[in-house]
Amino acid sequence: MATLVCRRFPQRVSKAAAFSSTAKCTWKKTSENCKDYIWDPESKEHNTGTVKKFNTLEYRVYYNPFAYSKVKNVIEDCEDLPEHNYSSTGMKRVQNIYSVTCSRRLSSTKNTLLEIPFNKSVPQSTSVQTLKQEEKKEDLQESNVEAYNTKVDPRTFQNLRPEYRSLCFDSSEGSRSLSVEEGDLILHKIAILKSSLTLEGIIDSFCKLSRLSLEQLVAVQSNTRFAILCRNSIENLHLFSVDQLINILKAFVHLGILPTHSMLHVYEVEFCRRVWDMNLNQLLLVADLWRLLGRHVPQYLEIFLSFVNLHWKDLTLPQLVQLTYVIGEGRKGPQELMLKLDSLVLKYLDVMNEEEIGVICLGFFKSNNGLSEHIMYKIGDRISTRMKEISNFALVNVLKMFRYTHIAHLNFLKHLGEVVPQRISGIGTQGIMHIALACAALHYFDERLMNVIAAVVPSRVKYCRSKDIAKFLWAFGSLNYEPPNAGEFYSSLIEEIRKRLHEFEKFPEHFLTSLLALAFARQFPLDLIDVALSDRFVQLATCGSKHEFKKDLFTLDGSMEIECLNYKGNRLKLHLREEVTEMVWNFASQDICVKPEILEAVTLLETILGGSHYIKNHMILPHTRSNDLEVHLDINGKPIPFNKEVTEAALPNLEMKATGVYVTDDLMGQLFKGKDRPKNIMESEKVKSESRVIEQKEMGLATDTLACDHSVFSEGVPLTDHLLYNLTASKICQEESMPKLIKATGILKLAIQVSHRNHYCYASKRLLGLHSLKRRQLRQLGYTVLELPYWEWFPLLRCTRLKKLAYLRHKVFDTLKMM
Repeated sequence: MATLVCRRFPQRVSKAAAFSSTAKCTWKKTSENCKDYIWDPESKEHNTGTVKKFNTLEYRVYYNPFAYSKVKNVIEDCEDLPEHNYSSTGMKRVQNIYSVTCSRRLSSTKNTLLEIPFNKSVPQSTSVQTLKQEEKKEDLQESNVEAYNTKVDPRTFQNLRPEYRSLCFDSSEGSRSLSVEEGDLILHKIAILKSSLTLEGIIDSFCKLSRLSLEQLVAVQSNTRFAILCRNSIENLHLFSVDQLINILKAFVHLGILPTHSMLHVYEVEFCRRVWDMNLNQLLLVADLWRLLGRHVPQYLEIFLSFVNLHWKDLTLPQLVQLTYVIGEGRKGPQELMLKLDSLVLKYLDVMNEEEIGVICLGFFKSNNGLSEHIMYKIGDRISTRMKEISNFALVNVLKMFRYTHIAHLNFLKHLGEVVPQRISGIGTQGIMHIALACAALHYFDERLMNVIAAVVPSRVKYCRSKDIAKFLWAFGSLNYEPPNAGEFYSSLIEEIRKRLHEFEKFPEHFLTSLLALAFARQFPLDLIDVALSDRFVQLATCGSKHEFKKDLFTLDGSMEIECLNYKGNRLKLHLREEVTEMVWNFASQDICVKPEILEAVTLLETILGGSHYIKNHMILPHTRSNDLEVHLDINGKPIPFNKEVTEAALPNLEMKATGVYVTDDLMGQLFKGKDRPKNIMESEKVKSESRVIEQKEMGLATDTLACDHSVFSEGVPLTDHLLYNLTASKICQEESMPKLIKATGILKLAIQVSHRNHYCYASKRLLGLHSLKRRQLRQLGYTVLELPYWEWFPLLRCTRLKKLAYLRHKVFDTLKMM
């Protein structure tokens, strides 16, 4: 039943917040370890009241039929959740708002307008008409671009083949030509016949009433005579044929029956019972009708898909496309069936048009299923040649699937960078967001494309949902790119976050994503970070949430500690930092630190430096979630033992006295030329020496950089004091000497990074945002960042040990020379 809201306006200027009976309830979360939090649902965009002055004391009643005709469903679109759509700027649908002014002195007999089930539209106030006339032309054009109907726009493909007419319902068919008098006559007949209505009479009544104008439909549904008709249909439900049930369901779509109406549950149960009595076309049509009604019917879809799983080989191309669309809207598809459909997609791919390919990609994407790599490359080849012909909607859907499957089709992406800048003015904000997000997810950087996106975002920010803002920031932050208009770009988005802070608090994942992305870009809005690190928000984000926010909070908190020394706001509690540090290290020690390329680097560096106490494989900055190989050198380039964990563990088993070495004749013969050595040994060592020089030249390393490699003393070496010290000194550093060395001035701390291609943008040497942030913060803490880039280190893993040692010596010991 429609809700009437009456407000009393005294003879003074007043301001009243708008009220909607369909507004969402405040979010109350309860957990064993959490307190109850009730967030204030009011935000700036909800306060849409206007300031008006009235000469007489009166009530004003706002009657908005469309506020009751539909309710938002949380499964409307998992990729574009309806709860994120707080801005109604781009809505195409025209709302019919009745404004009824009633004086308190009017008798109840004069207020009969509210009792009439059918009434004509009341003209809108002069002020509303004036506002509409003052709208700028460009604003109207923007609204048309931004307008998007999730139940209409994705269905464009259904108009491209006549076969779809039997598989889906066109809600635009049928005229609303029934007059008010004819509708009243039908309801009067229902009231007289009541339970005597025949099956045909019930169907005919539903179908005729569905032809009423939109303004009358709300009044019809609140009429008791319509309730009698609904009750009669339920009582005779088992007597209807499948076709009759489908016709009634079609009428429900035109009538705009609420998806939460209890009558629909009874119909859903009946259709579940009839699944095995219907053919595939009927099953697809019924699923389509439920979609148009906005009702989530998981049980029907489960039984329906079980039927399809047995007859999947019989699917025609239109049936396959419509089925994939239905599965996507239902957000669930059995993996076994989706694998079978994947093979059918490959079969029909060459005869599909671009819109159908877009639907296939969207359906698989929404149901959390990916198309096979072979199919994605074929789609990329196909769309690359037809990029200018494909619609924006289909293009974005294809991008979503590339993003989901993590397949970077280079030719497709290159054409994308050429086409999107030319047509970006006709792409909605959400579409632009998905383009930017896909590039970020694929680590693909196209400067021209990102510049065009950055240029349009400030003017489109009013159309952004909280999700859009977060993803725009994430795209630029993760790609580590600062556009030419960075100042305007970031300031507009940050200001919009401030305006919608209540909205962002309802979606903490978007709030934290935004702040992390800003940190990547060296943007630190302290007031917003203070909110994110507050006890209230931390408890909200960490208690009972399906998302893992602790790591994000930890990264944000750690970055603030290093980069914002003057920050005096909230910080994470010590126990939470310790908890996340342990969590992150446990993951790193089991997954990152044990990778072959890292273990090989550690082993060889231990050989070069003199032992495991000269190197530490750990996380210098745990909040950056990746490991480092830490090495300390003195001003002379000599390694300094600092890894206490290794040294202290070895102390009980080692004698700390200077034991020296035995000076044998063989050793003295190598030190001096006075001792002859066997000729065969000399020749063998000469060959090894020549081989080493050849390998050095192949690696492009100068021979002087490897002068420390004196394993062959064919010509002897000078017996210097330094050499004698190293021969006779203890091999283990004295325990008391370690703190002195660490505290000594001039220590060079190396943070060696064994990089991976996933640390960089696709096919480039541009670091991604998180890894750039890590290196920036390491430098701020006084570390010298030394990288073993994957394009150098990974090929060496297949080479000889000698080549790898030479490479690492060059990297580590030449660091001092380059400083």
